[in-house]
Amino acid sequence: MRRRLLADAQWELIPLRNLADQLPHLPPESPVSVTASASKTLEDTLDLTAELCALGHRPVPHIAARMVRSRDHIEELLGRVSTLGLTEIFLVGGDVTSPAGPFDSAQQLLEALRDLEHTLTHIGVTSYPEGHALISDAVLHEALHAKQALLADAGIAGHAATQMCFHSRSIIEWLSSERDSGFTLPVHLGIPGAVDPARLLRIGTRLGIGASLRYLHKNTGAVARMLRPGGYDPGGLVDALAPHADRLDIAGLHVFTFNSIADTVAWRDAAVAGRR
Repeated sequence: MRRRLLADAQWELIPLRNLADQLPHLPPESPVSVTASASKTLEDTLDLTAELCALGHRPVPHIAARMVRSRDHIEELLGRVSTLGLTEIFLVGGDVTSPAGPFDSAQQLLEALRDLEHTLTHIGVTSYPEGHALISDAVLHEALHAKQALLADAGIAGHAATQMCFHSRSIIEWLSSERDSGFTLPVHLGIPGAVDPARLLRIGTRLGIGASLRYLHKNTGAVARMLRPGGYDPGGLVDALAPHADRLDIAGLHVFTFNSIADTVAWRDAAVAGRR
């Protein structure tokens, strides 16, 4: 099970200029998640998505609801997704302080999608096993189940990818509780990649997004582990969760590379081969 989780990893990339020299290190036909950064535009996300398509990878663009300017804007974005031959997006609320248009949350945008023409057959949504700095656990729970219901009503398959997680017990307890309360979407576990501490700080500073600052404030212990010499090795977390993957329907890993692709892929390959 550990090997399957690692082999099915999806790599999260950020549309920044420092990515160019790292792209050649992606394995062929990689599943790739392309973020929507508040320091960039959704068009930047789709530009990188198009580049990854041309390289033969399987990208999934993030669409941040709070960065959508209007109904016309989301129709343009969905049209471009269709033109690229894609049928999947990952829907997030977004980190901008004030919405650029009529959508304040991923749930609101999901509701709007019911009345829009698109080619989507799969939509990923966010989830928070270790909580959110500004949103209560009760609200997170309600939103997650509401998004599941909206996807079901629209006849669209989906999954939930988690925030970057560090504590296996928190994940198991959270997901067991959600399963017991009727949450059935497959879950992709968010883990940090093999990130050089200096690179993590440099990219975090360049992004300058509110969610990152809130995360640092709430998770100082986890961040300290990531910043120690050699970075953070998520192998222990994967090992702890692998025995529960089938029971809890943990379908794969969502790896936050922070654009450190070469080191992260090398870590994954070594872990699959049993060298880590």
